[in-house]
Amino acid sequence: MTDDTADSKASNAMWGGRFAAGPDAIMEAINASIGFDQRLYAQDIRGSRAHAAMLAAQGIISDRDAEAIGEGLITVLSEIEAGGFPFSAALEDIHMNVEARLKEIIGEPAGRLHTARSRNDQVATDFRLWVREQCDAAISGLDALIRAALIRAEEGADWVMPGFTHLQTAQPVTFGHHMMAYVEMFARDKSRFEDARKRMNECPLGAAALAGTGFPIDRHATAEALGFDRPMANSLDAVSDRDFALEFLSASSICAVHLSRLAEELVIWSSAQFRFVAMSDKWSTGSSIMPQKRNPDAAELIRAKIGRILGASVALFTVMKGLPLAYSKDMQEDKEQVFDAADNLMLALAAMAGMIGDMTVNADKLEAAASGGFSTATDLADWLVREAGLPFRDAHHVTGSLVAMAEEKGCDLPDLSLAEMQAVHGAITESVFDVLGVHNSVASRQSYGGTAPDQVRAQIARWKDLLG
Repeated sequence: MTDDTADSKASNAMWGGRFAAGPDAIMEAINASIGFDQRLYAQDIRGSRAHAAMLAAQGIISDRDAEAIGEGLITVLSEIEAGGFPFSAALEDIHMNVEARLKEIIGEPAGRLHTARSRNDQVATDFRLWVREQCDAAISGLDALIRAALIRAEEGADWVMPGFTHLQTAQPVTFGHHMMAYVEMFARDKSRFEDARKRMNECPLGAAALAGTGFPIDRHATAEALGFDRPMANSLDAVSDRDFALEFLSASSICAVHLSRLAEELVIWSSAQFRFVAMSDKWSTGSSIMPQKRNPDAAELIRAKIGRILGASVALFTVMKGLPLAYSKDMQEDKEQVFDAADNLMLALAAMAGMIGDMTVNADKLEAAASGGFSTATDLADWLVREAGLPFRDAHHVTGSLVAMAEEKGCDLPDLSLAEMQAVHGAITESVFDVLGVHNSVASRQSYGGTAPDQVRAQIARWKDLLG
């Protein structure tokens, strides 16, 4: 064995058995992005067709070449969609894979496609188009979820249930009011995606590598052809900006938090200890050993999605935090996390809408739970302020004493006699019982945004009008 052979074997051992060709293979593996950015094929081909049409309109390439490019790109698109396209890691990315295949199909005109552009502005355009589509998908998914929640809210506008703080019974609310809280949350999520979409709707194409181009291109034409409001105004910013992806991930993370909170409540509510709701077989699984079990697996998996989505957000913020202008290869790491976050968000939105629409709500269990835990104690304190003229702190103390009495007797506040109440404070009258029932309690909460059924119905009507 020669020294060169020994060195080669040592080198391969150092690089690891995964890479038979040593450093060159490792460089190809770390440099290539086709394994994930092939997902941008439709956006890449759409951007290239718009670019070629603009080049022809500006007289930069001939109409004949532009026509050949356009038709060739349609052929490439059909091949990819048919599933037989031979993606090559040696060609690094989706842009080079498409262009190489285009050259095989139409020959020399393919080489003119890349006039007046760079892969820097090309990928920025492709990725922005893809993220814009994901914003639209998220908006649509949230719209469906909001509508599902509105249906359940209207159904349960009169159903009383315990409202919780610290997961302890606090005051009675209605099931409709509880569902409308999530309508408000998901509506804010929807507005965040709408807002982000407006900001990202500027076109990087034509910025070229970083400084623009000397060719007489028409960036407004390509922006319009791709559905953007305008071209980006600074070529350095155009190729280096990933704010649009960060905004999408930020909005996705907040939305995933809301989905996770609702999922957690569904897990709790469907437990044997609560039985507030029952999940349909579509969204539950059984146990391999315990035949009585119906596990809310879909809700639990939604609850877990926040980890992946928030992780994607942190990853991309970390990639971008120290990059000088303009493009750096670090930015190749901008896509996988966004792809994964988008996939998981859309899946979670669809699953949650399905669960909310299919679940069975046990109104009797809700009311029974609402009637326990001294949930009308605040109503009693408010009555003492309003009717007996006590300062609230004194009323709070009197109510606490009555709760302690009821607790000792093993009953709830409405079960105490008037005499027992008057023994604590003589100003209490028979009319106090009007506020101690849970239905009376929720009906009294007439402030704007309160839990009173007519207030809940007013909010439902408002959202129906807004959604159209």
